[in-house]
Amino acid sequence: MPSPFDLAGEVALVTGAGGELGRHFARVLAEAGAAVALIGRRAAPVAEEAERLREIGFRAIGIVADVTQAHALAGACAEAEGELGPISILVNNAGRTATVPALEVEEAAWDDILDTNLKGAWLMSRAMARRWVEAKRPGNIINIASILGLRVASQVLPYAVSKAGLVQMTKALALEWARHDIRVNALAPGYILSDLNRDFLASEAGGALLKRIPQRRLGSLDDLTGPMLLLASRASAYMTGSVLTVDGGHLNSGL
Repeated sequence: MPSPFDLAGEVALVTGAGGELGRHFARVLAEAGAAVALIGRRAAPVAEEAERLREIGFRAIGIVADVTQAHALAGACAEAEGELGPISILVNNAGRTATVPALEVEEAAWDDILDTNLKGAWLMSRAMARRWVEAKRPGNIINIASILGLRVASQVLPYAVSKAGLVQMTKALALEWARHDIRVNALAPGYILSDLNRDFLASEAGGALLKRIPQRRLGSLDDLTGPMLLLASRASAYMTGSVLTVDGGHLNSGL
Protein backbone atom coordinates (compact mmCIF):
# COMPACT_ATOMS: atom_id res chain seq x y z
CA MET A 1 0.00 0.00 0.00
CA PRO A 2 1.34 3.47 -0.86
CA SER A 3 1.97 5.76 2.07
CA PRO A 4 -0.82 8.30 2.70
CA PHE A 5 1.97 10.86 3.19
CA ASP A 6 3.40 10.33 -0.29
CA LEU A 7 3.30 13.57 -2.33
CA ALA A 8 4.47 12.12 -5.64
CA GLY A 9 2.75 13.96 -8.49
CA GLU A 10 1.90 16.98 -6.32
CA VAL A 11 3.17 20.50 -6.95
CA ALA A 12 3.60 22.78 -3.94
CA LEU A 13 4.10 26.53 -3.76
CA VAL A 14 5.75 27.85 -0.59
CA THR A 15 5.82 31.58 0.18
CA GLY A 16 8.41 33.16 2.43
CA ALA A 17 10.75 30.51 1.09
CA GLY A 18 13.86 32.61 1.54
CA GLY A 19 13.67 32.23 5.31
CA GLU A 20 14.70 29.31 7.49
CA LEU A 21 11.17 28.04 8.08
CA GLY A 22 10.16 28.33 4.42
CA ARG A 23 13.29 26.52 3.26
CA HIS A 24 12.55 23.72 5.72
CA PHE A 25 8.98 23.31 4.49
CA ALA A 26 10.14 23.29 0.86
CA ARG A 27 12.65 20.52 1.59
CA VAL A 28 10.09 18.47 3.53
CA LEU A 29 7.61 18.61 0.66
CA ALA A 30 10.28 17.86 -1.94
CA GLU A 31 11.56 14.87 0.02
CA ALA A 32 7.99 13.53 0.15
CA GLY A 33 7.82 13.63 -3.64
CA ALA A 34 6.36 17.03 -4.54
CA ALA A 35 7.78 19.47 -7.05
CA VAL A 36 8.25 22.79 -5.27
CA ALA A 37 8.06 26.45 -6.25
CA LEU A 38 9.82 28.66 -3.70
CA ILE A 39 8.55 32.25 -3.58
CA GLY A 40 10.25 35.09 -1.77
CA ARG A 41 10.92 38.81 -1.96
CA ARG A 42 14.67 38.37 -2.38
CA ALA A 43 16.01 36.62 -5.45
CA ALA A 44 19.21 35.10 -4.07
CA PRO A 45 17.82 32.98 -1.19
CA VAL A 46 15.03 31.34 -3.20
CA ALA A 47 17.27 30.76 -6.21
CA GLU A 48 19.99 29.22 -4.07
CA GLU A 49 17.61 26.91 -2.20
CA ALA A 50 15.91 25.82 -5.43
CA GLU A 51 19.34 25.03 -6.89
CA ARG A 52 20.26 22.98 -3.81
CA LEU A 53 17.07 20.96 -4.18
CA ARG A 54 17.71 20.37 -7.88
CA GLU A 55 21.28 19.23 -7.16
CA ILE A 56 19.97 16.37 -5.01
CA GLY A 57 17.43 15.31 -7.60
CA PHE A 58 14.25 17.23 -6.78
CA ARG A 59 12.17 19.43 -9.07
CA ALA A 60 12.25 22.99 -7.78
CA ILE A 61 12.26 26.58 -8.98
CA GLY A 62 12.71 29.92 -7.26
CA ILE A 63 10.37 32.84 -8.04
CA VAL A 64 10.71 36.43 -6.88
CA ALA A 65 7.36 37.88 -5.77
CA ASP A 66 5.95 40.02 -2.98
CA VAL A 67 2.77 38.48 -1.55
CA THR A 68 1.46 41.93 -0.64
CA GLN A 69 1.34 42.93 -4.32
CA ALA A 70 -1.81 41.41 -5.81
CA HIS A 71 -0.88 42.24 -9.39
CA ALA A 72 2.25 40.06 -9.18
CA LEU A 73 0.70 36.90 -7.80
CA ALA A 74 -1.21 35.67 -10.83
CA GLY A 75 2.02 35.86 -12.81
CA ALA A 76 3.96 34.02 -10.11
CA CYS A 77 1.38 31.22 -10.05
CA ALA A 78 1.41 31.00 -13.85
CA GLU A 79 5.22 30.86 -13.88
CA ALA A 80 5.26 28.08 -11.30
CA GLU A 81 2.66 26.03 -13.17
CA GLY A 82 4.41 26.60 -16.48
CA GLU A 83 7.60 25.11 -15.07
CA LEU A 84 6.29 22.40 -12.75
CA GLY A 85 2.69 21.66 -13.68
CA PRO A 86 -0.61 22.43 -11.91
CA ILE A 87 -0.14 23.55 -8.31
CA SER A 88 -2.07 21.46 -5.79
CA ILE A 89 -0.62 22.67 -2.45
CA LEU A 90 -0.14 26.23 -1.23
CA VAL A 91 1.84 26.94 1.94
CA ASN A 92 1.30 30.52 3.13
CA ASN A 93 4.47 30.95 5.15
CA ALA A 94 5.52 34.56 4.41
CA GLY A 95 5.67 36.47 7.67
CA ARG A 96 7.20 39.37 9.54
CA THR A 97 7.34 40.39 13.18
CA ALA A 98 8.76 43.01 15.53
CA THR A 99 9.14 43.21 19.31
CA VAL A 100 7.87 46.66 20.29
CA PRO A 101 5.65 47.92 23.15
CA ALA A 102 2.13 48.62 21.87
CA LEU A 103 2.42 52.33 22.69
CA GLU A 104 5.44 52.56 20.41
CA VAL A 105 4.15 50.67 17.37
CA GLU A 106 4.31 52.93 14.33
CA GLU A 107 1.62 52.85 11.67
CA ALA A 108 4.12 51.77 9.02
CA ALA A 109 5.24 48.80 11.13
CA TRP A 110 1.63 47.79 11.77
CA ASP A 111 0.85 47.94 8.05
CA ASP A 112 3.98 46.01 7.09
CA ILE A 113 3.25 43.12 9.47
CA LEU A 114 -0.50 42.91 8.80
CA ASP A 115 -0.01 43.24 5.04
CA THR A 116 2.53 40.42 4.91
CA ASN A 117 1.13 37.99 7.46
CA LEU A 118 -2.59 38.36 6.82
CA LYS A 119 -3.36 40.28 3.64
CA GLY A 120 -0.57 38.50 1.77
CA ALA A 121 -1.93 35.08 2.77
CA TRP A 122 -5.40 36.12 1.62
CA LEU A 123 -4.15 37.48 -1.72
CA MET A 124 -2.10 34.34 -2.36
CA SER A 125 -5.01 32.07 -1.37
CA ARG A 126 -7.40 33.97 -3.59
CA ALA A 127 -5.03 33.84 -6.55
CA MET A 128 -4.65 30.06 -6.26
CA ALA A 129 -8.29 29.36 -5.44
CA ARG A 130 -9.41 31.22 -8.54
CA ARG A 131 -7.17 29.00 -10.66
CA TRP A 132 -8.42 25.85 -8.95
CA VAL A 133 -12.08 26.78 -9.29
CA GLU A 134 -11.72 27.81 -12.93
CA ALA A 135 -9.93 24.56 -13.79
CA LYS A 136 -12.23 22.49 -11.53
CA ARG A 137 -9.23 21.09 -9.70
CA PRO A 138 -8.95 20.37 -5.94
CA GLY A 139 -6.61 22.44 -3.83
CA ASN A 140 -4.95 22.37 -0.44
CA ILE A 141 -3.96 25.51 1.50
CA ILE A 142 -1.81 25.40 4.63
CA ASN A 143 -1.53 28.68 6.53
CA ILE A 144 1.41 29.04 8.90
CA ALA A 145 -0.15 30.68 11.93
CA SER A 146 1.23 30.71 15.49
CA ILE A 147 0.14 29.99 19.02
CA LEU A 148 0.17 33.79 19.33
CA GLY A 149 -2.93 33.71 17.15
CA LEU A 150 -4.62 31.78 19.95
CA ARG A 151 -3.04 33.36 23.01
CA VAL A 152 -1.18 36.64 23.55
CA ALA A 153 2.26 37.75 24.65
CA SER A 154 3.66 41.20 25.38
CA GLN A 155 5.18 43.53 22.80
CA VAL A 156 4.08 41.63 19.68
CA LEU A 157 0.70 43.28 19.11
CA PRO A 158 0.67 43.47 15.27
CA TYR A 159 2.06 39.95 14.95
CA ALA A 160 -0.48 38.44 17.37
CA VAL A 161 -3.35 40.28 15.67
CA SER A 162 -2.20 39.12 12.23
CA LYS A 163 -1.96 35.49 13.32
CA ALA A 164 -5.35 35.60 15.05
CA GLY A 165 -6.79 36.94 11.81
CA LEU A 166 -5.05 34.17 9.88
CA VAL A 167 -6.62 31.54 12.13
CA GLN A 168 -10.08 33.00 11.55
CA MET A 169 -9.41 33.36 7.81
CA THR A 170 -8.45 29.68 7.70
CA LYS A 171 -11.85 28.72 9.11
CA ALA A 172 -13.81 31.15 6.95
CA LEU A 173 -12.17 30.02 3.71
CA ALA A 174 -12.53 26.37 4.69
CA LEU A 175 -16.26 26.94 5.10
CA GLU A 176 -16.71 28.71 1.76
CA TRP A 177 -14.36 26.67 -0.39
CA ALA A 178 -15.16 23.13 0.73
CA ARG A 179 -17.79 23.01 -2.03
CA HIS A 180 -14.97 23.55 -4.53
CA ASP A 181 -12.91 20.69 -3.07
CA ILE A 182 -10.39 23.13 -1.59
CA ARG A 183 -9.15 22.34 1.90
CA VAL A 184 -7.79 25.09 4.17
CA ASN A 185 -5.97 24.29 7.40
CA ALA A 186 -3.46 26.07 9.62
CA LEU A 187 -0.28 24.99 11.37
CA ALA A 188 0.30 26.92 14.60
CA PRO A 189 3.86 26.48 15.89
CA GLY A 190 4.96 27.46 19.34
CA TYR A 191 8.48 28.72 19.99
CA ILE A 192 10.72 27.08 17.40
CA LEU A 193 14.47 27.60 17.71
CA SER A 194 15.76 29.44 14.64
CA ASP A 195 18.27 32.09 13.63
CA LEU A 196 15.61 34.76 14.18
CA ASN A 197 15.08 34.04 17.89
CA ARG A 198 18.26 32.25 18.96
CA ASP A 199 19.67 35.25 20.85
CA PHE A 200 16.40 35.99 22.65
CA LEU A 201 15.86 32.39 23.66
CA ALA A 202 19.37 32.30 25.11
CA SER A 203 18.61 35.34 27.26
CA GLU A 204 17.16 35.51 30.78
CA ALA A 205 13.73 36.30 29.34
CA GLY A 206 14.06 33.33 26.99
CA GLY A 207 14.92 31.08 29.90
CA ALA A 208 11.82 32.23 31.76
CA LEU A 209 9.72 31.44 28.70
CA LEU A 210 11.20 27.95 28.49
CA LYS A 211 9.98 27.21 32.03
CA ARG A 212 6.39 27.86 30.91
CA ILE A 213 6.53 25.17 28.23
CA PRO A 214 5.30 21.87 29.76
CA GLN A 215 7.82 19.80 27.77
CA ARG A 216 10.57 22.15 29.04
CA ARG A 217 12.17 22.50 25.64
CA LEU A 218 11.96 24.61 22.53
CA GLY A 219 10.68 23.18 19.30
CA SER A 220 12.97 22.37 16.38
CA LEU A 221 12.29 22.61 12.67
CA ASP A 222 12.11 18.81 12.61
CA ASP A 223 9.18 18.97 15.03
CA LEU A 224 7.18 20.62 12.24
CA THR A 225 7.97 17.99 9.62
CA GLY A 226 5.29 15.45 10.54
CA PRO A 227 2.51 18.03 11.04
CA MET A 228 3.35 19.63 7.67
CA LEU A 229 3.25 16.26 5.90
CA LEU A 230 -0.07 15.46 7.57
CA LEU A 231 -1.73 18.65 6.33
CA ALA A 232 -0.12 18.50 2.88
CA SER A 233 -1.05 14.89 2.16
CA ARG A 234 -4.15 12.80 1.67
CA ALA A 235 -3.68 11.58 5.26
CA SER A 236 -5.67 14.71 6.22
CA ALA A 237 -8.30 14.35 3.49
CA TYR A 238 -11.16 14.81 5.99
CA MET A 239 -9.61 17.84 7.67
CA THR A 240 -10.47 21.40 6.74
CA GLY A 241 -10.74 24.46 8.94
CA SER A 242 -8.45 22.81 11.49
CA VAL A 243 -5.70 24.57 13.44
CA LEU A 244 -2.92 22.14 14.35
CA THR A 245 -0.78 23.36 17.26
CA VAL A 246 2.82 22.20 17.67
CA ASP A 247 4.03 23.84 20.86
CA GLY A 248 5.20 21.32 23.46
CA GLY A 249 1.97 21.90 25.38
CA HIS A 250 2.61 25.64 25.73
CA LEU A 251 -1.05 26.59 25.17
CA ASN A 252 -1.95 24.36 28.11
CA SER A 253 0.42 26.00 30.56
CA GLY A 254 -1.09 27.71 33.59
CA LEU A 255 -1.83 31.42 33.60
